[in-house]
Amino acid sequence: MSDVKTLPDEGLPIEIHLSDDELDAHREHITTFIEETIDDAGVDGAVIGLSGGIDSTLTAYLATEALGTDRVYGLVLPSTVNPDESMSDAERVAETLDIGYDVIEISPIVDAFFTAYPTGEDDQMAAGNVRVRTRAVLNYFVANTRNAIVLGTGNRSEGLTGYFTKYGDQAVDCNPIGNLYKRQVRQLARHIGVPDDLVEKAPSAEMWTGQTDETEMGVTYDLLDAVLVLHIDGPLSKHATATTLAIEVSAIERVEELYRQSEHKRHMPPAPEPL
Repeated sequence: MSDVKTLPDEGLPIEIHLSDDELDAHREHITTFIEETIDDAGVDGAVIGLSGGIDSTLTAYLATEALGTDRVYGLVLPSTVNPDESMSDAERVAETLDIGYDVIEISPIVDAFFTAYPTGEDDQMAAGNVRVRTRAVLNYFVANTRNAIVLGTGNRSEGLTGYFTKYGDQAVDCNPIGNLYKRQVRQLARHIGVPDDLVEKAPSAEMWTGQTDETEMGVTYDLLDAVLVLHIDGPLSKHATATTLAIEVSAIERVEELYRQSEHKRHMPPAPEPL
């Protein structure tokens, strides 16, 4: 990842870590949010797509704590681009939590799209988004049959930079961990007992073979979180942030670019002002 912008010491020289008391407060706050969301919707439970990554794993753990094992249902939705170990991790999470789950291979569905529009198959991003949106359709299909809502697994770092597929992995009813930065996701996961190998697993949307989040974004999550906390969410100017983190201004500008270009993803589709 030599082309990925990093912090000089691969660490985070600002404090966004949470104390044990704060972690307990977030745990209670999120589980209460999940329970109240289910009750307000008048449904029986929740469906969650399990990828084997830390975000879906943490969400599944918290949802099971909030609702109980019989009200959470997992979907493992592999395709030909997913490493076998990711899918086995996803199944391990479901089995550890003792929740029901299905494994549905999405490649036949995705291939039907490619057959219908062959030109799109060679477009890596377009094809990857088809896979993500296919999973969203299946999440809702299963949720509808179970009188359930779909729990999202997005975190704040991804939300602010648009690192999600519009009407794909953010086609959900709520995002329980949506206010946690990636480092805080890892910290809370470890705090509630998620295995270390899942906590430290390299994040990947797995839209195509060999994809990793950090390579695609061009920054590490450590750097991304630092810039988001200090500059995008925080009060510091671009140059003050660069000085504080001892990094080039270009790294700040990369995060600004991600934030600016993804603005449309954080809003409902626009319409003209009423006459």
